[in-house]
Amino acid sequence: MSESAKPTSPSHASARGNLYRAAIVGAASLKGKEIAEMMNERNFPAADIRLLDDDESLGQLESMGDEISFIQRVRAEQFEHVDFTFFAADLESTRRSWKDARDAGSAIIDLSTVLEDEPGASVRSLWVERERGQILRPELQPGPCVTAHPVAVTLALLVLRAKKAGVIRRVVATVFEPASEHGQRGMDELHQQTVNLLSFQPLPKDVFDAQVAFNMVERYGQRSQPALDSVEARILRHYRKIAGDHIPQPSLLLLQAPIFHGHALAVFFEFESAANAQELSAALTGDHIVIPPAEEDAPSNVSSAGQPDILLAVKNDPVQPNGVWLWAAADNLRISALTAVECAESMTATRPTGKIQ
Repeated sequence: MSESAKPTSPSHASARGNLYRAAIVGAASLKGKEIAEMMNERNFPAADIRLLDDDESLGQLESMGDEISFIQRVRAEQFEHVDFTFFAADLESTRRSWKDARDAGSAIIDLSTVLEDEPGASVRSLWVERERGQILRPELQPGPCVTAHPVAVTLALLVLRAKKAGVIRRVVATVFEPASEHGQRGMDELHQQTVNLLSFQPLPKDVFDAQVAFNMVERYGQRSQPALDSVEARILRHYRKIAGDHIPQPSLLLLQAPIFHGHALAVFFEFESAANAQELSAALTGDHIVIPPAEEDAPSNVSSAGQPDILLAVKNDPVQPNGVWLWAAADNLRISALTAVECAESMTATRPTGKIQ
């Protein structure tokens, strides 16, 4: 793990002597578990973290650092005196309970993205804000903080850094989507499809409504939600919101790949003049982006698992002298959780007393 895995923001440092209460809705989900782990890694100043989920997960034990906690039912009274609530469950769960958390006075961090159009909501990535030199004023009553899609974060950071190496004429990206973006159900269906194909059994298609095992598709079956094109649209929308209007907008193709975990991206940059892969590599490398040396494993969704950084390889296009290819891999759940916890850290300034209510 790189040294950038546990940066301490000024707001976080000022809150170290203070203690907050937090809740994770969807604590048994892949994102919920990752948030709990990330809060522990970053020493988030919480005296109490409530793990909440639906009926299927009630009573389940989850570790929180050195402690073991039970998952409890999501009820309005669970949000009383809670400073920060992370919504890591599905869309319907967030719709049902987020107003209870808001009305109880909790700051909202939404990983489900269902609150994007709510009044006062903002799509955020602290990585990109720091890269742009943005300093956002703390709001005493902030609206929901929606975490930017991890692909939007990755693309925005790559484009902002690449601008330092030359004028960009065009950006084209093909993104390979993992099953874990559909949560544990998506992972389980890919696994079961793989097993059933090898044993010549019918394929379960409750999640994707299509064969995804040993296959790549650019659209799901009609019964699957959300559709791949709607995810494409969300990535581009989040990219514009976090990166701004003054940098190139990428052309994007999203494919469902037969992989369980981690995004992989093939990104083509066309510059106005001849591109130098070495200069571009130097411009790209820095906080949150690592180019592994030749003696290490090449970037892949496997090598990026559990890593807090984007792993990257750079090569000149053999036909277009102004073109450069990037091959990037990143842990989608890790980046989402890190984005969410950093958002909460930045919002501690809105609760300057830091006292348990």
